[in-house]
Amino acid sequence: MEIAELIDVVNREGQLLADAAAKAGTDARVPTCPGWQVRDLLSHTGRVHRWATRYLAEGLTERVQLSDEPELDGAELVAWYRDSHRTLVKALTDADPALECYTFLPDPAPLAFWARRQAHETSIHRVDAESALGADHSPFDPAFAADGIDELLLRFHATELSKVRTEAPRTLRLRATDTDDIWTVRLSEAIPRTTRDGEGDADCELTGPAGELYMVAWNRLPYSALSGKGDLSLAQVWRERSSL
Repeated sequence: MEIAELIDVVNREGQLLADAAAKAGTDARVPTCPGWQVRDLLSHTGRVHRWATRYLAEGLTERVQLSDEPELDGAELVAWYRDSHRTLVKALTDADPALECYTFLPDPAPLAFWARRQAHETSIHRVDAESALGADHSPFDPAFAADGIDELLLRFHATELSKVRTEAPRTLRLRATDTDDIWTVRLSEAIPRTTRDGEGDADCELTGPAGELYMVAWNRLPYSALSGKGDLSLAQVWRERSSL
Protein backbone atom coordinates (compact mmCIF):
# COMPACT_ATOMS: atom_id res chain seq x y z
CA MET A 1 0.00 0.00 0.00
CA GLU A 2 1.08 3.61 -0.58
CA ILE A 3 2.27 5.67 2.38
CA ALA A 4 -0.56 8.18 1.95
CA GLU A 5 -3.12 5.36 2.08
CA LEU A 6 -1.58 4.01 5.27
CA ILE A 7 -1.62 7.45 6.90
CA ASP A 8 -5.31 7.73 6.03
CA VAL A 9 -5.86 4.38 7.77
CA VAL A 10 -4.01 5.58 10.89
CA ASN A 11 -6.16 8.70 10.96
CA ARG A 12 -9.48 6.90 10.51
CA GLU A 13 -8.76 3.95 12.79
CA GLY A 14 -7.49 6.11 15.64
CA GLN A 15 -10.67 8.16 15.58
CA LEU A 16 -12.77 4.98 15.61
CA LEU A 17 -10.70 3.65 18.52
CA ALA A 18 -11.16 6.83 20.56
CA ASP A 19 -14.88 6.99 19.84
CA ALA A 20 -15.41 3.36 20.89
CA ALA A 21 -13.31 3.85 24.04
CA ALA A 22 -15.27 6.94 25.01
CA LYS A 23 -18.57 5.08 24.61
CA ALA A 24 -17.36 2.02 26.52
CA GLY A 25 -15.77 3.97 29.39
CA THR A 26 -12.31 3.42 30.78
CA ASP A 27 -13.50 0.84 33.34
CA ALA A 28 -14.84 -1.48 30.63
CA ARG A 29 -13.20 -4.85 30.18
CA VAL A 30 -11.46 -5.56 26.85
CA PRO A 31 -12.38 -9.17 25.95
CA THR A 32 -9.80 -9.43 23.15
CA CYS A 33 -6.98 -8.46 25.58
CA PRO A 34 -7.53 -10.58 28.71
CA GLY A 35 -6.73 -8.65 31.87
CA TRP A 36 -7.03 -5.25 30.22
CA GLN A 37 -9.57 -2.51 30.73
CA VAL A 38 -10.11 0.34 28.28
CA ARG A 39 -7.77 2.55 30.32
CA ASP A 40 -4.94 0.05 29.68
CA LEU A 41 -5.73 0.01 25.96
CA LEU A 42 -5.70 3.80 25.68
CA SER A 43 -2.52 4.12 27.73
CA HIS A 44 -0.68 1.49 25.71
CA THR A 45 -1.75 2.68 22.27
CA GLY A 46 -1.25 6.36 23.08
CA ARG A 47 2.23 5.69 24.42
CA VAL A 48 3.11 3.71 21.28
CA HIS A 49 1.83 6.60 19.13
CA ARG A 50 4.01 9.05 21.04
CA TRP A 51 6.99 6.67 20.83
CA ALA A 52 6.62 6.39 17.04
CA THR A 53 6.19 10.16 16.77
CA ARG A 54 9.58 10.75 18.37
CA TYR A 55 11.38 8.74 15.67
CA LEU A 56 9.49 10.54 12.92
CA ALA A 57 9.73 14.08 14.31
CA GLU A 58 13.22 13.88 15.81
CA GLY A 59 14.90 11.48 13.38
CA LEU A 60 16.14 9.30 16.23
CA THR A 61 18.37 6.48 15.03
CA GLU A 62 18.57 4.54 18.30
CA ARG A 63 15.75 2.81 20.16
CA VAL A 64 14.20 4.76 23.04
CA GLN A 65 11.86 3.63 25.78
CA LEU A 66 8.14 4.23 25.88
CA SER A 67 7.08 7.16 28.04
CA ASP A 68 5.59 6.56 31.47
CA GLU A 69 1.90 5.76 31.71
CA PRO A 70 -0.22 8.90 31.95
CA GLU A 71 -1.75 9.55 35.38
CA LEU A 72 -5.14 10.20 33.81
CA ASP A 73 -8.46 8.42 33.57
CA GLY A 74 -11.96 8.82 32.19
CA ALA A 75 -12.59 11.64 29.73
CA GLU A 76 -9.12 13.12 30.37
CA LEU A 77 -7.46 9.87 29.30
CA VAL A 78 -9.57 9.70 26.15
CA ALA A 79 -8.58 13.30 25.35
CA TRP A 80 -4.91 12.43 25.96
CA TYR A 81 -5.22 9.52 23.54
CA ARG A 82 -6.84 11.73 20.89
CA ASP A 83 -3.96 14.19 21.22
CA SER A 84 -1.40 11.35 20.94
CA HIS A 85 -3.13 10.15 17.80
CA ARG A 86 -3.38 13.60 16.18
CA THR A 87 0.31 14.22 16.87
CA LEU A 88 1.25 10.92 15.22
CA VAL A 89 -0.84 11.62 12.12
CA LYS A 90 0.79 15.05 11.79
CA ALA A 91 4.28 13.58 12.19
CA LEU A 92 3.58 10.97 9.52
CA THR A 93 2.11 13.58 7.18
CA ASP A 94 4.94 16.08 7.66
CA ALA A 95 7.85 13.62 7.54
CA ASP A 96 10.36 13.81 4.72
CA PRO A 97 10.01 10.68 2.52
CA ALA A 98 13.80 10.35 2.72
CA LEU A 99 13.73 10.35 6.53
CA GLU A 100 16.37 8.20 8.23
CA CYS A 101 15.40 6.92 11.67
CA TYR A 102 15.18 3.80 13.82
CA THR A 103 12.95 0.89 12.82
CA PHE A 104 12.70 -2.46 14.56
CA LEU A 105 12.02 -4.55 11.48
CA PRO A 106 13.99 -4.40 8.21
CA ASP A 107 12.63 -1.81 5.77
CA PRO A 108 14.49 0.32 3.22
CA ALA A 109 12.13 3.26 3.86
CA PRO A 110 11.64 4.19 7.54
CA LEU A 111 8.62 6.39 6.81
CA ALA A 112 6.90 3.50 5.02
CA PHE A 113 7.74 1.24 7.98
CA TRP A 114 6.22 3.55 10.58
CA ALA A 115 3.14 4.32 8.48
CA ARG A 116 2.49 0.63 8.00
CA ARG A 117 3.26 -0.39 11.58
CA GLN A 118 1.08 2.32 13.09
CA ALA A 119 -1.75 1.60 10.65
CA HIS A 120 -1.89 -2.01 11.81
CA GLU A 121 -1.19 -1.20 15.46
CA THR A 122 -4.09 1.24 15.48
CA SER A 123 -6.44 -1.01 13.51
CA ILE A 124 -5.98 -4.05 15.72
CA HIS A 125 -6.42 -1.97 18.86
CA ARG A 126 -9.53 -0.37 17.34
CA VAL A 127 -10.96 -3.90 17.24
CA ASP A 128 -10.05 -4.19 20.94
CA ALA A 129 -11.89 -0.96 21.73
CA GLU A 130 -14.97 -2.16 19.85
CA SER A 131 -14.85 -5.46 21.73
CA ALA A 132 -15.17 -3.48 24.97
CA LEU A 133 -18.49 -2.21 23.63
CA GLY A 134 -19.64 -5.73 22.88
CA ALA A 135 -20.10 -4.58 19.30
CA ASP A 136 -19.24 -6.22 16.00
CA HIS A 137 -15.99 -4.90 14.62
CA SER A 138 -15.99 -2.41 11.77
CA PRO A 139 -14.92 -4.21 8.56
CA PHE A 140 -11.47 -4.02 7.02
CA ASP A 141 -10.62 -3.37 3.40
CA PRO A 142 -9.41 -6.76 2.06
CA ALA A 143 -6.22 -5.32 0.58
CA PHE A 144 -5.33 -3.66 3.88
CA ALA A 145 -6.07 -6.85 5.81
CA ALA A 146 -3.82 -8.82 3.43
CA ASP A 147 -1.07 -6.24 3.99
CA GLY A 148 -1.44 -6.79 7.73
CA ILE A 149 -1.08 -10.54 7.35
CA ASP A 150 2.02 -9.93 5.25
CA GLU A 151 3.51 -7.78 7.98
CA LEU A 152 2.75 -10.35 10.66
CA LEU A 153 3.93 -13.46 8.84
CA LEU A 154 6.69 -12.17 6.56
CA ARG A 155 8.21 -9.73 9.06
CA PHE A 156 7.38 -10.31 12.73
CA HIS A 157 7.29 -14.10 12.47
CA ALA A 158 10.33 -14.23 10.22
CA THR A 159 12.61 -13.19 13.09
CA GLU A 160 13.73 -14.62 16.42
CA LEU A 161 10.80 -12.72 17.96
CA SER A 162 8.55 -15.56 16.86
CA LYS A 163 7.86 -18.25 19.44
CA VAL A 164 5.80 -20.39 17.06
CA ARG A 165 7.92 -23.50 16.85
CA THR A 166 7.06 -27.19 16.46
CA GLU A 167 9.17 -30.26 17.19
CA ALA A 168 8.33 -31.86 13.86
CA PRO A 169 7.92 -29.89 10.60
CA ARG A 170 4.30 -28.77 10.11
CA THR A 171 2.59 -26.57 7.55
CA LEU A 172 -0.21 -24.06 8.20
CA ARG A 173 -1.95 -22.35 5.28
CA LEU A 174 -4.17 -19.27 5.20
CA ARG A 175 -6.30 -18.76 2.10
CA ALA A 176 -8.36 -15.60 1.49
CA THR A 177 -11.71 -15.99 -0.23
CA ASP A 178 -12.15 -12.36 -1.29
CA THR A 179 -8.65 -11.79 -2.70
CA ASP A 180 -6.10 -14.00 -4.47
CA ASP A 181 -3.86 -14.11 -1.38
CA ILE A 182 -2.48 -17.36 0.05
CA TRP A 183 0.11 -17.73 2.80
CA THR A 184 1.90 -20.99 3.55
CA VAL A 185 3.66 -21.04 6.92
CA ARG A 186 6.23 -23.79 7.40
CA LEU A 187 6.85 -24.45 11.06
CA SER A 188 9.67 -26.36 12.72
CA GLU A 189 12.15 -25.85 15.54
CA ALA A 190 13.60 -22.98 13.49
CA ILE A 191 12.17 -19.55 12.69
CA PRO A 192 8.87 -19.90 10.78
CA ARG A 193 9.18 -19.57 7.02
CA THR A 194 6.26 -18.09 5.10
CA THR A 195 5.78 -18.07 1.36
CA ARG A 196 3.04 -16.38 -0.68
CA ASP A 197 1.78 -19.46 -2.47
CA GLY A 198 -0.39 -22.53 -2.10
CA GLU A 199 2.19 -25.04 -3.21
CA GLY A 200 2.39 -28.42 -1.56
CA ASP A 201 0.21 -30.08 1.04
CA ALA A 202 -0.70 -28.33 4.27
CA ASP A 203 -1.34 -30.02 7.61
CA CYS A 204 -3.97 -27.39 8.38
CA GLU A 205 -5.69 -24.85 6.14
CA LEU A 206 -7.83 -21.92 7.31
CA THR A 207 -10.03 -20.19 4.75
CA GLY A 208 -12.11 -17.02 4.92
CA PRO A 209 -12.29 -13.33 4.02
CA ALA A 210 -8.99 -11.49 4.36
CA GLY A 211 -10.33 -9.34 7.19
CA GLU A 212 -11.29 -12.40 9.24
CA LEU A 213 -7.96 -14.08 8.51
CA TYR A 214 -6.22 -10.89 9.67
CA MET A 215 -7.98 -10.93 13.01
CA VAL A 216 -7.51 -14.67 13.52
CA ALA A 217 -3.79 -14.29 12.77
CA TRP A 218 -3.62 -11.52 15.40
CA ASN A 219 -5.72 -13.62 17.83
CA ARG A 220 -8.64 -11.19 17.82
CA LEU A 221 -11.03 -13.87 16.56
CA PRO A 222 -11.04 -17.61 17.27
CA TYR A 223 -9.98 -19.78 14.36
CA SER A 224 -13.45 -21.34 14.50
CA ALA A 225 -14.62 -18.12 12.76
CA LEU A 226 -12.98 -19.51 9.61
CA SER A 227 -13.47 -22.63 7.53
CA GLY A 228 -10.81 -25.13 8.51
CA LYS A 229 -9.61 -28.48 7.31
CA GLY A 230 -6.87 -30.83 8.33
CA ASP A 231 -5.31 -30.94 11.78
CA LEU A 232 -6.85 -27.95 13.53
CA SER A 233 -4.63 -28.51 16.56
CA LEU A 234 -2.00 -26.65 14.52
CA ALA A 235 -4.26 -23.59 14.50
CA GLN A 236 -4.39 -23.90 18.28
CA VAL A 237 -0.58 -23.99 18.41
CA TRP A 238 -0.59 -20.71 16.51
CA ARG A 239 -3.10 -19.20 18.93
CA GLU A 240 -1.10 -20.24 21.98
CA ARG A 241 2.39 -19.29 20.78
CA SER A 242 2.07 -16.40 18.32
CA SER A 243 1.67 -13.43 20.67
CA LEU A 244 4.39 -10.80 20.23
